[in-house]
Amino acid sequence: MNVTIRKIGNSEGVIIPKEVLDRFGLKAGDSFELQTEGGTLYLTPVDEDISEELNAARLFMEKYKVALKKLAE
Repeated sequence: MNVTIRKIGNSEGVIIPKEVLDRFGLKAGDSFELQTEGGTLYLTPVDEDISEELNAARLFMEKYKVALKKLAE
């Protein structure tokens, strides 16, 4: 499926066809993670609940880095 990058205000974006949105149960405002591998772009929907939990875990691990290293010994 071919899509075109379009000017949207001061930004640029890709319009995702309605059939694709319906197939994956996506809607306006959903978040994606953008990854690249070789010459390929991947868009992966992000589960906001999991994203928030992972962020909290990262903050915890950063805060208690020294203690976690000691426990790992």
